[in-house]
Amino acid sequence: MKKITSLIWLTFLICSVSAQTGLQISLEDILLNGTFQAESIEELRSMNDGNHYTLLVNNSKIVKYSYETGQMAETLFDISDIDNARISGFTDYEFSDDETKILLITEKQKIYRHSFKAEYYIWNSVTEEFSRLSEKGAQQLADFSPDGNYVAFVRDNNIFIKNLKFGSESQITFDGKENEVINGSPDWVYEEEFGFNKAFWWSPDSKFLAFIRFDESVVPGYNLTMYAGDKPELNQNKLYPEIKTFKYPKAGGQNSIVTVKTYELYSRVTMDIDIGQNQNIYVPRLNWTPDAKDLVIMRMNRKQNELDILYANPFTGDSRPILTEKNERYIDESFLDAFKYFDDGRFVVISERDGWSHIYLYDRLGFLQSQITKGDYDVTDFYGYDKEKDIFYYQTAAESPLTREVRFTSTDGKKQGKLSGQTGTNKASFSNNFAYYVNYYSNSNTPEFITLHETKKNQLLGVLQDNTILKNKLQKYSLPQKEFFTFTTSTGVELHGFMIKPANFNISEKYPVIIDQYSGPNSQKVTDSWKRIYWNHYLAREGFLVVTVDPRGTAARGEDFRKSTYLRLGKYESEDMIETASYLKTLPFVDGNNIGIFGWSYGGFITCMSMCKGSDLFKAGIAVAPVTNWRFYDTVYTERYMGIPTDNPEGYDENSPLAHAGKLKGRLLIIHGSADDNVHPQNTYEFTEKLVQSGVQFDMAIYTNRNHNIKGGNTSMHLYTRMTEFFKEHLQ
Repeated sequence: MKKITSLIWLTFLICSVSAQTGLQISLEDILLNGTFQAESIEELRSMNDGNHYTLLVNNSKIVKYSYETGQMAETLFDISDIDNARISGFTDYEFSDDETKILLITEKQKIYRHSFKAEYYIWNSVTEEFSRLSEKGAQQLADFSPDGNYVAFVRDNNIFIKNLKFGSESQITFDGKENEVINGSPDWVYEEEFGFNKAFWWSPDSKFLAFIRFDESVVPGYNLTMYAGDKPELNQNKLYPEIKTFKYPKAGGQNSIVTVKTYELYSRVTMDIDIGQNQNIYVPRLNWTPDAKDLVIMRMNRKQNELDILYANPFTGDSRPILTEKNERYIDESFLDAFKYFDDGRFVVISERDGWSHIYLYDRLGFLQSQITKGDYDVTDFYGYDKEKDIFYYQTAAESPLTREVRFTSTDGKKQGKLSGQTGTNKASFSNNFAYYVNYYSNSNTPEFITLHETKKNQLLGVLQDNTILKNKLQKYSLPQKEFFTFTTSTGVELHGFMIKPANFNISEKYPVIIDQYSGPNSQKVTDSWKRIYWNHYLAREGFLVVTVDPRGTAARGEDFRKSTYLRLGKYESEDMIETASYLKTLPFVDGNNIGIFGWSYGGFITCMSMCKGSDLFKAGIAVAPVTNWRFYDTVYTERYMGIPTDNPEGYDENSPLAHAGKLKGRLLIIHGSADDNVHPQNTYEFTEKLVQSGVQFDMAIYTNRNHNIKGGNTSMHLYTRMTEFFKEHLQ
């Protein structure tokens, strides 16, 4: 990459190409060939000196680059240089804190959404030794100790520690057992809903390993039937399919009993940490104070509206609360994600206590020092704090809910400003010393544009990726037009949306409409960002007007808008989809007799609710993997937004498609994977039985052994071809 001092920003207008001369996109382009795949560099990692970063190249090399010049500095590791390496490549890597050792990840075997087993290898750049972490079976979550002398990992629900000096492997827990006890990795619901898959934490001085133990023996199991399908090894030469059982706590049911423990490496003593007598709680995060004196525990109540931060003595197990966060509805996940310590023991959180998501600074003992950001906007990410300059860096939706900006401010607010220069969606990755940052920019017409900057003067140093290849390719295609719009519902709520118009759009013609929505809490589909060329563009090519609207409950518009659906999931979102259909009918180019709706997962739930409640408006709809009653879904997610079922029975039942099945008039195609561990096929089976008994005709497709994503082999092509044909049959 050449160092440059100025840049003419390239804006790509996808609607500028004539439909008469452009190529037509196909499902094969979208699903199989990767024709419109944008390039990125998400794996960029800052090194300790803050002046260099590393990239994984061709799954075989770790290369060091200069931030200042963008030029390659050296190759830190190349698997081809290792004699008898036993592996030819690797998919991920992790440095030890002193960057002299590297953990390499190979042979990943997926477990759930985030978790996986793998074979790990270690490269010691000082001794130039290359070794396998363990010869005793696949590992999970391997992680260096801060001093680089040990690696902790999980295998068969137990925790092990490898001593790198002596090559010895020690087991520190012994009660792990499938579907009963898990040590050091989360159970299904923690992984899915609290967003982490490693449940152990090294102390900064490497003397302790803290971990969470999950007793899931008390949690009911859910059974999935696994057929041979395209994997005959599952039950080859067997007459009966296999049953896969895993622990899944449903709303109102029993969660795993969690305990927190510390293991001292010197004495080999495991200590129980006091987290209180109430077992009906969550422990969504652990941490350590920077001086390693205290283990930091986040303890949340079952309703998820009160969170305590505890400090615990790792030697004695005694604990004490230092901070309590409360909310009238629920505590947003951003509080967990943004919680970060500084070297001096101070820490920050993102709280909604003034009605917007903002950054708050506390001292080591939990006393509030200041509110760092203020205003009627949401902080959507926190990047870090430069202690030398007393500057906080973060992302906001200050200019519009549809855009994101990278901003900074000092503790007293006297220094503040915006680093990102382009209107659209910006996110940043900073070097360890905050001297440099990489900006990832896109808007609705511009694929991701990745640039390197010097922070102090906000000087552009170069372009890391401009997606020129994709832009040039798109110029050859006839692509539909995308336009943003806003409308006000009959109840006075302003909603944001966009529509993708067919190429050669003619305002004097009337087009069938498909509303493509997700609508889940704190989600957002309507943003000024690059959306990949996907199925909705193909539908527009086929003559449909595709519309997306974010209803009440979605992100970046403050706490009241975001939490307006509390205790009534589905009520207001479906009402807003009905309002959207009513609004679209007023437009001169809309065929009001041919409006359809589509959604996946939460969007499938809203498809079912909208078609049942607004049956005269929707002629057809497709619901993929829908929740049909929140009593069927997991404890953490459901109770966060709906409360405990016994406390809110009307909210659960009145806003369930099961209660409205007899009202369905439009034609519904309902789709599910038979091995969906997230939204269980039970949801579809229970709803379709209600439709059958109500005398309502519908269409149905079940995909054998497929999970929530419904992928694998020819599955995606079959699925999207089926859905396209359904809409063409019923809306054109």
